[in-house]
Amino acid sequence: MPGAFTTANAEYQRGIMDAFSDPQYSEIVVMSGSQIGKTEIINNIIGYFISHDPAPILCMQPTLEMAQTWSKDRLAPMLRDTPALRNKVKDARSRDSGNTTLHKQFPGGHVTACGANSPASLASRPIRILLADECDRYPLSAGSEGDPVNLGKRRCSTFWNKKVLLTSSPTIKGASRIESAFEDSDQRYYNLKCHACETPQVLEWSQVRWEKDKPETAKYHCLECDVEWSDTQRKQAVRSGEWIATKQFSGTAGFHLSGLYSPWVDIAELAKLFLESKHTGQESLRVFVNTVLAQSWEEDEGEGVETNDILARAENFEAPLPDKSIGVLCASADVQADRIEVLVNGYGSNNQTWVVGFQIFYGSPNSESLWIEVEEYLKQSWPHPSGHDLRITRSFIDSGYETGAVYQFCKKLEATGVRAIKGIGGSNRAEVGRPTKNNTARCNVWPLGVNTLKTQILARLKINDPSNSGFVHFPDFLDEEFFLQLTSERLVKRYKAGIPRMEFKRLRPRNEALDLMVYNLAAFRSLNANMSIIQKKLSEVRKSEPKKQFKTRPKSWATNW
Repeated sequence: MPGAFTTANAEYQRGIMDAFSDPQYSEIVVMSGSQIGKTEIINNIIGYFISHDPAPILCMQPTLEMAQTWSKDRLAPMLRDTPALRNKVKDARSRDSGNTTLHKQFPGGHVTACGANSPASLASRPIRILLADECDRYPLSAGSEGDPVNLGKRRCSTFWNKKVLLTSSPTIKGASRIESAFEDSDQRYYNLKCHACETPQVLEWSQVRWEKDKPETAKYHCLECDVEWSDTQRKQAVRSGEWIATKQFSGTAGFHLSGLYSPWVDIAELAKLFLESKHTGQESLRVFVNTVLAQSWEEDEGEGVETNDILARAENFEAPLPDKSIGVLCASADVQADRIEVLVNGYGSNNQTWVVGFQIFYGSPNSESLWIEVEEYLKQSWPHPSGHDLRITRSFIDSGYETGAVYQFCKKLEATGVRAIKGIGGSNRAEVGRPTKNNTARCNVWPLGVNTLKTQILARLKINDPSNSGFVHFPDFLDEEFFLQLTSERLVKRYKAGIPRMEFKRLRPRNEALDLMVYNLAAFRSLNANMSIIQKKLSEVRKSEPKKQFKTRPKSWATNW
């Protein structure tokens, strides 16, 4: 809202900010959902220290790009529009300011923004105030320097009156930084009084109810008397709520806050989002649990998919594209010493996937003739049930082996949607990152967060009902080896430097099928395709007959592993 900042609508912010200015607390932890005003809290803390208690401040974001965005879009406007701060921090555009987007000086201190993925920015000058935003999205290590949060804390060691703030939505249980920090705190929850019975309570998702298939009717119900709360009554209760600690204080003040407390979101909107997330698939449901309910997602240790369960549901596809809802084709290629394996997937309605083609091209990747075969395969037309011919929209080629040959091939076919990729390990990586040209071929290379994508593939493979969102259809021409490779990894908990993390453990030496499924999902995601529009266009006009007969099983179709 325009005008001076106030906590009138989100009174829970006051308790968090008061804790930060209280000398008895050296560390404050906020485990919260989205849309509760975390960024405003951080901005207000910075403004307080600039105006009343000047100190060197470091604000850490997950990436350098996010740090730049926060500084430009959130910090700079506050400094410009707040009379008490306007003359203390010079505009970065001023010739003599000495300030930049990421570093701003003021009398008695400075505020520096950095990315947790940048070791250099975490190893320089000492700081008194550390603000670590969305710390669960940080990499496990800043380069080879170690945990970014610990690096930041070490920079505070010379100050007796240091302050550390950790904020984030949680991620996976057992591997969440913010959850671990919150568990070591005094664990404060925001209690609201019921307008009917005046019973103090923490808002729980289980108390949100609605009529069947009518999320717009959703209301919160009191834990004690079961009376309905309107959104107006809920927001009024937020204004007079109270933070209550559930554990003895031992040095860290911890605050937990779900999206149910947000004065900017109605309960009906959250109910709609929940149903959409549930319908879309497990990965979307996990996002809801993390970012709305502020709860960690529990993965079973050693979680995986049984080979026979997927093999048993293979289908007999009567046509190359067996379903009329298929609107986009994506391909992926894995390069090995003696072959190139290509997988083609079709993506359709209800977030479903069909494996429609799999081909192994034997020969040396140094051979030009081998790449010509791959090119011809990727350029072929696929007859659609509507009468149209579909072509592969995007192809992702792994550049981990015979990198030069891959770059040359992708550069040549870039106009047809062929892209070079490079898998990036670790948690909390973007599914598809920004491409770079840092190679001699000047070929765009797209980084993929393979663990993030594998987790999603694993969740989809567990869906057994063909009518459910996210179901994956497999043809019966795939042999057992394909399915063994597809289920060759399990998600397990490992520890690095005492920090728990979830990672994939390989059970068999070969996992090409799983990698190809991952690359295809990334290729489809990179398109941001509007499936409704695509399917509408496919249904508008029908061709009298296909231009040419499609060979469903080329001579080299057999999977000689």
